[in-house]
Formats: sequence, structure tokens, C-alpha cells
Amino acid sequence: MSPIYESVATLSQRLEKKELSSVELTNAYLKRIKEVEPKVGAFLSYKEDDALAQARASDARRAKGESFGVLDGIPVGIKDVISVKDHPLSCASKILKPYVAPYDATVITRLRAQGATIFGRLNMDEFAMGSSTENSAYQKTKNPWDLERIPGGSSGGSAAAIAAGELPLTLGSDTGGSIRQPAALCGIVGLKPTYGLVSRYGLVAYASSLDQIGPFARTVEDAAILLQPMVGQDPYDSTSFPAKVPDYRGELSWNKGPFKLGVPKEYFGEGLDPEVRASVEAAIDFYKKQGHTIVPISLPRTNLAIPVYYIIATAEASSNLARYDGVRYGHRSAEATDALDLYYKTRAEGFGDEVKRRIILGTYVLSSGYYDAYYLKAQKVRTLIHNDFMDAFKQVDAVVCPTSPTAAFKAGEKTDDPISMYLADIYTICVNLAGLPGISIPCGFTKNNLPIGLQLIGQPFKEAQLLSIAHTFDKEHQLGLKQPKL
Repeated sequence: MSPIYESVATLSQRLEKKELSSVELTNAYLKRIKEVEPKVGAFLSYKEDDALAQARASDARRAKGESFGVLDGIPVGIKDVISVKDHPLSCASKILKPYVAPYDATVITRLRAQGATIFGRLNMDEFAMGSSTENSAYQKTKNPWDLERIPGGSSGGSAAAIAAGELPLTLGSDTGGSIRQPAALCGIVGLKPTYGLVSRYGLVAYASSLDQIGPFARTVEDAAILLQPMVGQDPYDSTSFPAKVPDYRGELSWNKGPFKLGVPKEYFGEGLDPEVRASVEAAIDFYKKQGHTIVPISLPRTNLAIPVYYIIATAEASSNLARYDGVRYGHRSAEATDALDLYYKTRAEGFGDEVKRRIILGTYVLSSGYYDAYYLKAQKVRTLIHNDFMDAFKQVDAVVCPTSPTAAFKAGEKTDDPISMYLADIYTICVNLAGLPGISIPCGFTKNNLPIGLQLIGQPFKEAQLLSIAHTFDKEHQLGLKQPKL
């Protein structure tokens, strides 16, 4: 029987007992990739020889009794926005082709230290700007549950690879929902940690005050396993926080509450699909029956999140993406006649439409005469959104709500309507603006067999508690272990 859909907790036990070798496991995933990747399109590239070399090294350690731990020999896929030494780093954009990363991101260094097999570059929306993985300059990733539908974004390749059985664990980045939304639409678990908990060193910046690296997995326990080595202060990232690092996996079994869970009325209004509402409400009922307290709450500035986010995020993107000018690395226009022409033509040729749209918007809100009216005001409202959550956390331990207002929509359905696409992140954006941890876990399926995600939002740096609350539901239902028929 193929091990590709087993949990990492189970795979690690089998590796430890020598029922399975890391080479056998890696080969099983490579076989699966060759079978389904032409349909799914989750990978931009991967190096088979490199993956097998890492797997052989893991097996050699185990043979000597020197295993590095639970992740030793487990493949982990990487979103193409995180630096891995000697591997391509394109951010799914033509402007960075043919750039190769000269160093490992801090999260990669820490995963290597645990023996994880770092494997493959996963597709995404260009520079993490999008909610459907249709903005990649190279290919469109499909949802394994319905190949005519999108996998979510921007970390669509990371989510689709797990759902399709191509990998057991992946990394993504979340700026406004880019881990949680694709996790929900692909029927797996996705965690966006508290801002500052995981180092951003080696993560190509989109919006620096919002970006955060996080794990994808099939189960909450697996997400806790992957999160563990990633956290901790990093001298290379001035925004990383010196938080105490608990035993995330260990706390799943003993930190059982009961908890007080807040249900925000603003997340159950207009635009929420009836099937999504029914599944989320059924999950809330489950928590109630388990002895947890359900508390109605209000997050009154939720309606301001979309405009605030698309001012702050685009302003920061405008600044961060100014470095791609054809001078230092990546694409350089062959048509330029002078320095100014080089900037114009390189950026026009290298960036896709959505990236250009956000750079223009961000440059506008930062321009003379508009800074105070837009950017400064948005930052003030961002503080009010944060305060709404802090007020709520005086009453509850965590917030429970939908991850996405709908299940996965069809490819091409929203590409001509950017506002409609932006609204796909309506329930996730506030978490980034407030710097909070959020997790999406699968909670059901539509009548068309499309996954539905339940979002839990926690207090700053209380990932252990958040994972425990999520595990309460996940361990009983294990919906992330279900397999789509590809």
C-alpha cells in the first residue's frame, strides 16, 4: 500500500521502526508526481537526484541510530517565494528568471537541521499577489478535487501538492490569507503564525508588515510538527520576536480546555455561501457538544478590512518591488536604449498584469498629496481593527468563523473582475492586519464534493492553544486525510 496519504506522524513512526526507508518514501512521492503532475501543475521545478541524496543521508543516519527527529527523512515542498540555496527563485514571475538563490532562508536552515528533505519549487500567484494561482507567469495550478477549479492562492501549488498526494508537508506564505484560503479550498490544514513568530529572512517581500511563512499539512498534528523547528528569534530578521517556544505537538494532547470560542456576526452575513455556512455552523455545534462555550461577538470594523489591506499591502509592494529594475539580477530588457528606458522596459516585460496593478495603486497612495488621505488613514484604521480583536479576546480564547465565503470557484471565473477576486479573502485579511495567528482546517464538503474550511483565529503568540482547539475538531474528523479522485 502506498504511503503517500498517510499522516507525517504515522510516516515518522514507520521510518523509526524501519518499516519504511526515506528513499522508499521519496520514491513513492516522485512516482505520484509523475502520475498526476500533468493534471495538477503544482510544481514549477524539482530536482529528483537532490531529493534522493537527502533521503539516502537520512537513512544512513537512522542506520547509525543518529536520527534528527520526527521530520528526519520527510519531504517538505517549498513555495517559490522562499530562498533555497542553488535552487531557482522566481516568485512565479518572469522578472526573476533565471535567478538562482545564493543562500537558504532561515526556515530552510532550521528544517535541514531536523533532517527534512527539502524538495521542489511550488507554483504560486506572481509575487504572492492573488487568490487563485492564476497569476503565475508559468502555469495555472488546478484544484485536485475538481480540475476545472482553482486551488486558491497565492500558495496554490503548496496546497494542491498535498491534496494531490504529491507531498506530505509544504511551506507557504500568508500576506492576506495566502495559506488559509488555499488550505480551505483544497481540503487540508494551513496555519498562518503570529507576525514575528517565524523568521522572514529569505522570504521575498511582498508587504513586509503583513507577510508570514507557515505550514501546510493534512492534519493539525502534522502542522504542529512542521511548525516546531521553524519558530524562534532570528538575528537576520529584526521583526522576529523572542517568544518562548512551547512543545506544540505535546500540548495537543493535554491542553484541552474547555475553551470559550467567539462567533463574530460580521462573518456570517451577505456573501456567505449557504453550504459553507451550514458546514461551519455544524463545526461550531460540535465544539458546543464537546463542552466548549460559544460566545456571540462583534468585530465591527470588519467591513473596512479590504480597503485598508489593499492600501497598505500595495503601498509596501510598490516599495519592495522597486528593486526589480534590470540592473542587479533577474530579467534585463534587451530593447533598452538608456538607463531610464531600461527601468521602464524591464518592468513592463517582467511583471504580470496583477503585479503592475498593485504597484500602480501602491505608488498612487504613497504619492505627494495622497499619503495622508490614504496610507496614513489606513494605518490608523488598521489599529482599530487590531483593537476589535483585543476587545474580543477579553471575552474569548479564540474566534471561529469561515475561512472562505465560498468553495473553490471555476478557473477564469473572476480573472476579469479584480474586486470580486479580492473579496475572496474577506475573512482572512483581518488576521494579517492585526498580526494574529489563524488556522484553516477542513470541516466538510459541498454537494459537489468540494472542500470547506473552518477558520480559527487565536491570540498573539498562543499558537499552542490555537492548535489545541483546532486539533479537538480535526482528530475526530480527519477530513484532511481524504483523497480526491484524480
